[in-house]
Amino acid sequence: MLELASALLDRLARGRRAAVITVTRVARSAPRGLGASMAVTDKGEVVGSISGGCVEGDAVVLAHAVLADGVARTATFGFDDRTAHAAGLACGGRVDVIAYEVRASDPVAMRALERAADARAATAGIVLEGADRGRIVASRDLGPASSAAFDAAALLAETRVVGRPAVLAVSSAPRPRLILAGATEHAAALCRVGAAAGFAVTVVDPWELLVTRERFPDADDLVVALPHEHLARLPESAVDARTAVCVLTHDARLDVPAIRQALALPIGFVGALGARATVARRAELLRAEGVSDADLARLHAPLGLDLGGSAPEETAVAILAEILAARHGGTGAPLRERTGPLHRDRPAAEAACAAPPRNTAVTRGS
Repeated sequence: MLELASALLDRLARGRRAAVITVTRVARSAPRGLGASMAVTDKGEVVGSISGGCVEGDAVVLAHAVLADGVARTATFGFDDRTAHAAGLACGGRVDVIAYEVRASDPVAMRALERAADARAATAGIVLEGADRGRIVASRDLGPASSAAFDAAALLAETRVVGRPAVLAVSSAPRPRLILAGATEHAAALCRVGAAAGFAVTVVDPWELLVTRERFPDADDLVVALPHEHLARLPESAVDARTAVCVLTHDARLDVPAIRQALALPIGFVGALGARATVARRAELLRAEGVSDADLARLHAPLGLDLGGSAPEETAVAILAEILAARHGGTGAPLRERTGPLHRDRPAAEAACAAPPRNTAVTRGS
């Protein structure tokens, strides 16, 4: 639902009625995952997708039924390999959905949609069963156990089913941040692929000549400053467990203080380019500045997965691959070498990239 925030607010502001269809369960394989949504208005407008275009026709019929009487409905698309293929679901996949009306008069729904549209953290719950099926709720509307599970899902900005009666907790968060220390050619390539992958990219370097919009057209922020000073000035609200910092300067005068400051922040990924000899020499300098072995163990260096390439663009893909593997609990191995489900359990994956608490031993602005 929240992924459609801007479109829904626009339609509701113009007096439209809208029904939303949201995926509540995925079995085996499906084109889109839990929480994927599409909306249908009383004027026949369709926004979004729940399957990449294969079951949308049936979903539209379901939405019109909801708009006709205001009663939420559930449905299942795909059952076995044969019928799932006919419905456009791969490998015998099945998706359960709920269709419900989103009303402009609902303060809980509107607050969540407005926050999501403004790129602020937003959460909402969709009741899946019982007399309140289809109702949009906030954490405070649930019992203690369900409320705690709901809040945990919101903290990780994930979608999951919680409590009894079952509630689908959906969350929206600002884009994860990727901070690049050093305006190098590798940074320019990583900025491009990072932005394409959905990161809000910041490039920071003390040389104003290098930090230009021409070199970094996809960056959200360009900062002329010493990297460690910029990191020290960041408020806690600006970083979280999804934030990644990549130090790309190849200059110990810049990268050592930048790494030290990055390791002191409550972020999920800190990496630095460098040959093995550089990595070893840098580690000794960091230890001399008081960085613990436990913190050094968090440092991804040399940075990137072994993909075999060496060009800046190839290196950027290898770096982004390692960031995503760390964030989602991936191994970096070819999928053909794995057995079992292709998609990992989300809570376990998030735990693999959990950020430590802020290290108060490092003074801001140092």
